[in-house]
Amino acid sequence: MGWIAAILASDPARKALGFLLAGLTLALFMLNLRRAGESAGRLAERLQATEKVNEIQRQMLEAAAKRPRDRDELARRLRDGEF
Repeated sequence: MGWIAAILASDPARKALGFLLAGLTLALFMLNLRRAGESAGRLAERLQATEKVNEIQRQMLEAAAKRPRDRDELARRLRDGEF
């Protein structure tokens, strides 16, 4: 165990260890950025799909609001050519 302390006490070994730790930190940071980007992409796709579904539901509600109320109104629309 004493020889490890002696090696780490040397200046070049401490510099090498510092560079190694800096490189490891940078690599972990880059991997985390990649994961965050993938997550953001999935969220954007989910938002886009939700907006599309909401638009279709809105169109369906508008169509339902414009439907004839009863048979008489349907017959009137057909006679007037509105339907």
